[in-house]
Amino acid sequence: MHREVVELRGWVADRDFADALNFCMVLPGPEALQLAIYLGWRLHGTWGGVVAGLCFILPSIVILMGLSFAFVAFGELPRVAAALVGLKAAVVALILQAVMRIAGRALGRGLHRLLAVGAFLALAGLGAPFPLVLLVAAVVGALAIDDRVPDGPAAPVPSYWPWRTLLVGLLLWLVPLVALLAAFGRGGLPTQVYAFFTQVALVTFGGAYAVLAYVQQQAVESLGWLTAAQAVTGLGLAESTPGPLVIVLQFVGFMAGWNDPGEWAPPAMATITALAAAYATFLPSFIFILAGAPHVGRLGGMPRVAAALAGVTAAVVGVIAALGVAFGRAVLFPAGLSSPAWGGIVIALVAFLVLWRTRVDPLWVILAGMLAGWVAA
Repeated sequence: MHREVVELRGWVADRDFADALNFCMVLPGPEALQLAIYLGWRLHGTWGGVVAGLCFILPSIVILMGLSFAFVAFGELPRVAAALVGLKAAVVALILQAVMRIAGRALGRGLHRLLAVGAFLALAGLGAPFPLVLLVAAVVGALAIDDRVPDGPAAPVPSYWPWRTLLVGLLLWLVPLVALLAAFGRGGLPTQVYAFFTQVALVTFGGAYAVLAYVQQQAVESLGWLTAAQAVTGLGLAESTPGPLVIVLQFVGFMAGWNDPGEWAPPAMATITALAAAYATFLPSFIFILAGAPHVGRLGGMPRVAAALAGVTAAVVGVIAALGVAFGRAVLFPAGLSSPAWGGIVIALVAFLVLWRTRVDPLWVILAGMLAGWVAA
């Protein structure tokens, strides 16, 4: 995005782009989508933001829907199942590489290393709620900032507050909710999925790997909507699609409907729950950006916000490590620690070395993992 809109096209200045990115990092939700919405808003107002955001996510929604149906239709075939084992092993390597990459830039201070270890132990050992872990990290990060650091000059506050945007956003959220309540009732699976992913959208700090740790904790372990192995498969499929990686949540919604369709046919229920998950996940990003874009310039003078964000980023290292442990156990030791899946372990190790030592696109690593699983079957 930076190369296209700043260097090549000159649509926005480099400082404006950086301020917008900082603003998106403070918000819950996928940063890349939010940045696309902001750039569209900056160029053509509200409708520019809407068009930019929709064009950013619609291809991945359509492609992942097709991949989801392909998974449930062919995933049990021996050869396909073997390829998916390779895919899941490569995803475990991706998670490990993400931990190391983020740790390299986020754990420069002793406090941040403590936050990362604490977050890992809280999630992996104590089962602490994901939002609570991030909240504590943000508070500790903000309080630990050097009090001698002065606030920068405050940017002028816009003379209006975009109430209309917030009200329209609330209406856009309520209309599907009312429709789902009317069709399925309060206890219906689509209604539960819509409510759950609305909640998820409000705590998705730290990127897709971090939020998937929360979904693993809730949708897999508590609600039983899908298995850990299916969640790993979804992450691999999401990695192979364009757009934000958080689209994996659509797959989680899809599998929830497929695994528990009730009186409906599984394809119909899975489609409804997948679209409900995607809508609830992405709508808040549009609301946050279109309502808050006029305030982007104020972040430059708020060092405590940056310190809180640094604390969250440090905790996310531990969060992703906890996700890696959970997924690694499900993929590499499916029958317990005494019965390792040696083929998956080898693929994961090779994939990690390739990711660590080269700059190969993760998509090729995933495809190579699938091919290795296929050949080894």
